[in-house]
Amino acid sequence: MAEKKNILTYAGLKQYEDELQNLKVFRRKEVAQKIKEAREQGDLSENAEYDAAKDEQREIELRIEELERLLKNAEVVVEDEIDLDKISIGCKVRVYEMDYDEEMEFRIVGSTEANSLQNKISNESPVGRALLGKKVGDVVNVETQMGVIHYKVLEIQRVS
Repeated sequence: MAEKKNILTYAGLKQYEDELQNLKVFRRKEVAQKIKEAREQGDLSENAEYDAAKDEQREIELRIEELERLLKNAEVVVEDEIDLDKISIGCKVRVYEMDYDEEMEFRIVGSTEANSLQNKISNESPVGRALLGKKVGDVVNVETQMGVIHYKVLEIQRVS
C-alpha cells in the first residue's frame, strides 16, 4: 500500500528540513555527550542521568525517522502557481463568518502543517474541505460539531 502524500508549502518543507538537520547534526552529538558523561559516573544500573539521556536519544531517533518519512512522501505546493480564482492549498483566504458577524483569515495547508494558533487550517478539516474550490463571493456552509457555520468568501491571496 502506498503511503499517503504529505502536502506541504515551501515554508513547511523548509521548517521540517531545518528541524531534521538540527536533530542529526546538533542534537545527536549533544545527547551522545550526555550519555558519555553519564557512563563515566560509573554504575549504570542506578544512574538517572544515563537513563534520561538514553530516553532522549530514543525520542530524537524516532523524530528523525518520522521527519524522514514525512519528507520522503512530501508533495510541495508551488505557491507562485496557485490559481487565485478559486481556493486551493497554499493560499490565504479572508472570509466573513455570517453567524457571528466576524471577518476571519485562514491559510489552507496540508494536514502536517495545520496549526490553529497560526490560523493554518488543514485541507482535510471540515472548514478546509468546504472552502477548497470555492470562489470570491461564494457562501460556504460548514457542518461542525456545534452546528452549521456559514462563511462568505471575501478574498483569495497568495501567501507572501
